[in-house]
Amino acid sequence: MFRKDLIELLQHHPATLHELSDLLEEPVKDVESDLQHLLKSLHHLPYRAIITPAHCNKCHFVFGKEKLHKPSKCPRCKGTWISEPRIAIEERS
Repeated sequence: MFRKDLIELLQHHPATLHELSDLLEEPVKDVESDLQHLLKSLHHLPYRAIITPAHCNKCHFVFGKEKLHKPSKCPRCKGTWISEPRIAIEERS
C-alpha cells in the first residue's frame, strides 16, 4: 500500500485507524505510521486532512486532533465509552 493510495481512499471514505487496518489488511501500527507520515506530507500537496477527534460518549469530552488512536479512558469522567477519531482528506479550495 502506498501512502498516495491512502489519499484517494480517505477522500471517498472517511475512516478510523481500525477501519483502515481492516480494509487494507495491514497491522494498525503500520497503518498509523503511514498515516502520520501522510499527514505531514499533505502540506506539500493540494489536499488537507480533516480529523474528527475522539470524544467521550459519556461526558462529551473532546480529545486533541493529534491523537489517531482511541484513548483508553476519559481524563474527565474516567469513562471508557470513547469513539475513535475519524480521518478524511479533501482537496484544498
